[in-house]
Amino acid sequence: MQIERRLDELGFVLPEQAQAPPGFEFSFEWVRVRGNRLYVSGHSPQRPDGSLAGPFGAVPSDISLDAATDAARDTALAVLAGVRRAIGDLDRISAWLTVAGSVNADHGFTQTTTVVNGFSDLILQVFGPEIGAHARSAIGVAALPMNNAVVVSAEIEIDG
Repeated sequence: MQIERRLDELGFVLPEQAQAPPGFEFSFEWVRVRGNRLYVSGHSPQRPDGSLAGPFGAVPSDISLDAATDAARDTALAVLAGVRRAIGDLDRISAWLTVAGSVNADHGFTQTTTVVNGFSDLILQVFGPEIGAHARSAIGVAALPMNNAVVVSAEIEIDG
């Protein structure tokens, strides 16, 4: 449980299972385990109880660059929580392979990479470069589900 100890040392708390807002249903698996691969559905920031944390809206008209970057960091915590529920122990992660970040962006916003760095930086801080380094995309989109500012998915390799 080295990874969870590291998260504790950094003062991070993993949220509970994501809770759908009223009138919305999640009809997919948050983390699909297939052999030694994890396919992680798009996550967004969550409060400790699993409810959506926001911020909500477009970057930078509704949400500042800094707030969006913090939201990407908090999204990493939501992903880690989902992965822990799927495989039981975050120490089983042997490599972060790919990360795909989408940012609810105003037309012409070109700093999506900076926003998604919030996610990548936390993963690297917690796992180190040997396990945490990953390929990545960071794109701006016109809208995201439930008006989230950031949604991130990933592919991860685990030890048997």
